[in-house]
Formats: sequence, structure tokens, C-alpha cells
Amino acid sequence: MSAMTSHSDLTTTGVLRLVAFYESLTPENLQHLGNYYAADAFFKDPFNEVRGIADIRAVFEHMFAALHEPRFIVTQQLVQGDRAALEWEFRFRFQRWNAQAPQCIYGASLLRFDAQGRVAHHRDYWDAAEELYEKLPAIGVLMRWLRRNASVRQ
Repeated sequence: MSAMTSHSDLTTTGVLRLVAFYESLTPENLQHLGNYYAADAFFKDPFNEVRGIADIRAVFEHMFAALHEPRFIVTQQLVQGDRAALEWEFRFRFQRWNAQAPQCIYGASLLRFDAQGRVAHHRDYWDAAEELYEKLPAIGVLMRWLRRNASVRQ
């Protein structure tokens, strides 16, 4: 890193590159994940906890196999030092249930970048109960009932 290039500058550049990658993500460009993630990067979301590019790629390959037209829209981004936060919308359609109805999950990612401007740590936060389970036929009834009956405001 030169005297003119700060870690924050590399992180900002890394975030811009990563956002462009995610917003244009396809099964074909998953092969370029190593351009954006460190070789031993950590990734965690409500369903997965993996380390390494091959395992992160497998998470996204499964996403493309299980859903119709999945895509990310990043709506906010904050960068401080080697860390960043992204707020996003994940739009898709289910393949096996109500395939014509568009779905949207709202979430956020906390990221830490390495000295090369690649993601070393990626943690996604979103409410699986509200954003996903409540939309499913059988379990959705139970989840909506639980939310109503667990609410402080009754």
C-alpha cells in the first residue's frame, strides 16, 4: 500500500467493485468470486456458515438452483476503515411454490476487507421468520400466529 493509498480507500474501492458484482450476479460470473473475496474468506447468513471461496461459491450456486431470477439491489453503503455495511434488497421468485409471485427480503451485510481490498469476513443479517418462513404455506401460518401471540402490542 503506498503512502497515497489508505486502507479506507482500498475498502471503498472494494465495496464499489463488490456492489457492482452482486448487482450483476449470474451463475456464469461466480467463477470470478476470487476477485472479490480473499481465499480463506468467512461467510455467514441465517442458513450457512462457510469458509473459503469454493464453499462461498457453493452457497450462491445453490441459490441459483433453488430460486427463479435471484438478484440483489444495494440501497445503502457505509465504509469506515477496513469495514463496510451494505443495506440490500434480495428479489426472487420461489421455484416450487407460488412461482409467479415476486418475493423480496430486506437485509444488511457487515464486511471486513483485507489489505488487497477483498472481503475477508462477510456476515448477512436478515429476519428469516418474517422475510421467508411467513411466506411459506404450512409453516407461514405457524410463524404468523407466533408473531401475533408473542407481540408485546396485543
